[in-house]
Amino acid sequence: MIQRKITQELITAAAEYPVVTVFGPRQSGKTTLVRMTFPDKPYFSLEDPDIRLAAQTDPRGFLDGVAEGAILDEVQRFPELLSYVQGIVDQKQQSGMFILTGSHQPDVHHAVSQSLAGRTAILALLPFSLGELRNYNKNWDAFDLMVKGSFPRLHEQNLTPGRFYNGYIQTYVERDVRTLINVKDLDVFQKFLTLLAGRVGQLVNYTSLANDTGVSSMTIKNWISVLKASFVVFTLPPYFENIGKRVIKSPKIYFSDTGMVCHLLGIETADQARRDPLRGGLYENLMILEISKYLQNQGRRPDLYFYQDTHGNEVDLIIRQKRHLIPVEIKSAATFTKDFLKGIEHFRDLAGDRCRKGHVLYNGNNKMSISAATVHNIFRHGDVDAIFEV
Repeated sequence: MIQRKITQELITAAAEYPVVTVFGPRQSGKTTLVRMTFPDKPYFSLEDPDIRLAAQTDPRGFLDGVAEGAILDEVQRFPELLSYVQGIVDQKQQSGMFILTGSHQPDVHHAVSQSLAGRTAILALLPFSLGELRNYNKNWDAFDLMVKGSFPRLHEQNLTPGRFYNGYIQTYVERDVRTLINVKDLDVFQKFLTLLAGRVGQLVNYTSLANDTGVSSMTIKNWISVLKASFVVFTLPPYFENIGKRVIKSPKIYFSDTGMVCHLLGIETADQARRDPLRGGLYENLMILEISKYLQNQGRRPDLYFYQDTHGNEVDLIIRQKRHLIPVEIKSAATFTKDFLKGIEHFRDLAGDRCRKGHVLYNGNNKMSISAATVHNIFRHGDVDAIFEV
């Protein structure tokens, strides 16, 4: 397994806090990350029935055996244990004692906020970033990666994406969804998941989804909350701070892995992805996700938005860095045109001196700099570092 980009942030956080909690979707590599980073720490997986039973039967006795700290994996299986962890770290007052991982954010987040507030650093580990994926292929094609996805096992073991995602989705729906919400008909939820994939990169319309799925709008809101909490999807909020009154205020929906979207839509090859009507939304998802991973691997909160007004002016991504705003336009086309700059120029006029030079991410070969933006393709011309040079 390769060293993950977030490793240094994990080491730094453990040097400052008695507990570090690593969240992330299933199979994103959390266990491998923490065990590689802290090979000398005792390791216990609460997914193991025997270990979980020992912890549940006598939590104090269980933790007495690891008084100097340990890796506690899948703590969502017994979040009550964190109250006892609190007692130990408060007594010892040592940094880097416990490293926790969890897949279900709601379960662990409640326990963390109740028991470990101020005692833990919280990191999020998503599937491989582009920088990590270059260990397997130096020259990725955006549409090839879009279809294959970024989960570590796919690349470590060279698995077939269709078979992997079929099992992943079935496991998620049948196990995690039943844990998080009371779904009477799993087929309806799977239909909803497919419909949501068909709206990738679009404004969330709860009424439309409810009508197409056959459930209430409130149910759709709850289901999207569950998908966000378990790292299947994320939403991009609109930016409207001091911009004006005619802006769109609904969020956009994206998936935390494009391979999952393609699987749900029946897209099996890069050529299919290139011809698909959702090509633009998929490419947008891939780029925004890469920027989000870049920030989270540094322990930074992804302060990301989009801009759209009722007159049709829009910018696909707005990055807020301190008081500065960085507009980013994302296009799946291989040929650059000056029309790509219209949204950036409009937003720069609105935002004034808060706005820094924009960027156009597109699928072409050329890299250039013009008055309004730097135009480049992060798949061919390096990682996303240059975007944050403001």
